[in-house]
Amino acid sequence: MEEPKTPYALNSKKVAEATKYWLERRGVKIEEIAELVMLLQKKYYPNLTMEECIHNVERVLSKREVQNAVLTGIQLDILCEQNLLIPELQDMIKYDESLYGVDEILAFSIVNVYGSIGFTNYGYVDKLKPGVLERLNDKSLGPVNTYLDDIVGAVAAAASSRIAHRKQAEREQARGEDSVDTLAEKGTSL
Repeated sequence: MEEPKTPYALNSKKVAEATKYWLERRGVKIEEIAELVMLLQKKYYPNLTMEECIHNVERVLSKREVQNAVLTGIQLDILCEQNLLIPELQDMIKYDESLYGVDEILAFSIVNVYGSIGFTNYGYVDKLKPGVLERLNDKSLGPVNTYLDDIVGAVAAAASSRIAHRKQAEREQARGEDSVDTLAEKGTSL
């Protein structure tokens, strides 16, 4: 007689650990993402510290939706490196076909976590490709990073958005006003 199968149960801690592990294994450090955040936000918040940027990157990476996107994108890049995708998809991902936009769509799922302001931040770093994004986008280095470069840019954009929202709430609190975030915490609607 067959033993009953154990029902699937999500282990959020393992997923979070895997997200950080695979980013690092693919050559991406949290500090490098934080440098992108600093680039995006320093003009608006001159007193912004690298520690704040790192903290916000880590908070973005703690979101389940973000972890799902990171792991999915990295897995697709790895499968492409191993030539395990169907041929037509294999070539589009391997050569980062300009008309293939699913990598950006996956990145948008990360950007959306902290609102529409992330779209402009993402578009800026995706076009400019500063710092770690330049390295990830360099096809001559070997690894396929078609998804990863967009994912890293999206995490930086989301962290930048998170900072912008937090700084606005701080300004409102300093003026003695309740921000939308404060009202939500109190369970009050507008």
